[in-house]
Amino acid sequence: MDLNFNDFLHQVLDNPLLLLATILTLGVILVNGWTDAPNAIATCVVTRCMSARAAILMAAVFNFLGVFVMSLINSSVAETITKMVDFGDNSEHAVIALSAALFAIVIWATLAWVFGIPTSESHALIAGLTGGAIALHGSLEGVNPNEWIKVLYGIVISVILGFGLGWLVCKAVILLFRRVERKFTEKFFRGAQIFGAASMSFMHGAQDGQKFMGVILLSMFLANGETPREVNLPVELMLICSIVMGVGTSIGGKKIIKSVGMDMVKLEKYQGFSADIASSLSLLFSSVFGIPVSTTHAKTTAIMGVGAVKRLSAVNFAVVKEMAMTWILTFPGCGLVGFIMTKLFMFLFLK
Repeated sequence: MDLNFNDFLHQVLDNPLLLLATILTLGVILVNGWTDAPNAIATCVVTRCMSARAAILMAAVFNFLGVFVMSLINSSVAETITKMVDFGDNSEHAVIALSAALFAIVIWATLAWVFGIPTSESHALIAGLTGGAIALHGSLEGVNPNEWIKVLYGIVISVILGFGLGWLVCKAVILLFRRVERKFTEKFFRGAQIFGAASMSFMHGAQDGQKFMGVILLSMFLANGETPREVNLPVELMLICSIVMGVGTSIGGKKIIKSVGMDMVKLEKYQGFSADIASSLSLLFSSVFGIPVSTTHAKTTAIMGVGAVKRLSAVNFAVVKEMAMTWILTFPGCGLVGFIMTKLFMFLFLK
């Protein structure tokens, strides 16, 4: 089924609850732009292959292309998000709970940004929605374990593939270019890393962009009291989401670029290229098989794998530990905030 943009716009303007949910979804996309999307361009910027402004513009274009192309090939990631939780049959209660969960995600992501930690917006999204559904039902009845298990698969896959491919790709690059003059490799990898950052931005859109498209679909279904089903989203909506994400990256992406691209491992151009290609391959594999994974996990573990090629001590494990603790805390932390916000929203708006 195809969704016409004008029809969607009329639905949003005619339904205040759907309007609220849509605005909050765009808010989540905005904070994703400044906390998660910068991972895609971090290595390209810190190795000075591109300026931050040019990289942000490029990321916005390829994020859009990622959402658009992957939606045509396989929209399973978006479908997983729509089916992960059940907000019940009461459309008013359901949209209020969803809005509360989205508000919780904005709070969590903003706090992570303040401290310069690249938290996973994918995990925050899943945790917030789950916390909202539990609060609404008062039990685990609203959680779909068959879809939730894909998240656990995604955590394992993104970590193993990210690190392993980072090590393998970097090792292969070193072997292939070991007898090539440094002057040539510097020029070659400057261009190659721009390609790598573009591919990483494309895959970020394919993964995270689809997740947010799934949330918009979910809010529309809930507002209309319908059962979630497969719908082809309009290109205009994909474009709006890509622009909002790009604006978010331009507002606050520098902190995350520094944490990922500079503090964890000191990267050279060939290493940045290796990390981008490795994480892109990891995300491509996950997207094709419909597994929602964290782009942050894929990129940071790929950088760790690249750093480990020379020696493990090249990786700043203090930064890695700080990031890992944030990821571990995201599920219970953002889930709890989602639970509390849902209870609060229900109390405020259902008197």
